[in-house]
Amino acid sequence: MSTITLEQGSGNVYADLGMADAQEMLVKAKLASKIGDIIKRQNLTQQQAAELLAMPQPKVSMLLRGQFRGISEAKMLECLARLGRDIDIVVKPARRRAVAGVAGRVNVVFA
Repeated sequence: MSTITLEQGSGNVYADLGMADAQEMLVKAKLASKIGDIIKRQNLTQQQAAELLAMPQPKVSMLLRGQFRGISEAKMLECLARLGRDIDIVVKPARRRAVAGVAGRVNVVFA
């Protein structure tokens, strides 16, 4: 019998895979997931969604399949607004005191 070893993830699969842009990719994944949920809930076809989002249908298809590298966070936020969502961006001090060279974090919260 072979032994299976489990390792605790960090909560960010992109970081666990060693990707340099892990934080950005996690934010985009959350935004893409929410866009997909709304499109599904509104029973939109990809073509209808493309027209509403002002994006070519193939790009909508890629977004819904998790291939969003060519789509900016700003465009994703615009998509959410076009889908009838209000967007609030809150900038606040980090929980821990900032240390030189240590960035704050970006978090996406859906109400």
